[in-house]
Amino acid sequence: MDRETEARVRPTSPGGGAAGRRVPAAARFYLPDLVYGSNDGVITTFAVVCGVVGAQLPARIILILGFANLVADGFSMGASNFLARRSYAEATDRADRPTAAKHGVATLVGFLSAGMIPLAAYLAPIPDDVQFLAAVALTAGTLFAVGASRSLVTRLGWFRSGAEMLAVGAAAAAVAYAIGAVAAALTG
Repeated sequence: MDRETEARVRPTSPGGGAAGRRVPAAARFYLPDLVYGSNDGVITTFAVVCGVVGAQLPARIILILGFANLVADGFSMGASNFLARRSYAEATDRADRPTAAKHGVATLVGFLSAGMIPLAAYLAPIPDDVQFLAAVALTAGTLFAVGASRSLVTRLGWFRSGAEMLAVGAAAAAVAYAIGAVAAALTG
């Protein structure tokens, strides 16, 4: 791990965040990538769900667009993280070039894992009229849990970390829902 990454993820305060917790080095090393991928995966996939629901389109469109977004955007996120880390390593002549691919994979895994959560409500054998509410609940729980996991390696408490990520996700969902509703109204 380079010194910059190590300084970002190493607990520094005996009284806050990760202090006193034993977090495996690999978890500390890849947690930023996993959180970044998970956050973006759950938010962008849920934004698709909200946009489709706001436009009052059939639920099958949620699955079509949701899976297309999940795979394409997940691959893009992982590849972008890989290219960014490799470029940085090459520009600074660092020896950690080989880890760039591992960071890209961690981002992709986080994206795909968390991004599946909003779609799970539309794959589950539950009544159609509760699928969106189930997607909201699953997504909110996932956002909070991923956000709270940041407290393993930061000074922030788990509740604040979870609430921050939940607030960002809720704002993105509201925007996507509104855009879907407006676009549907404009296009008839």
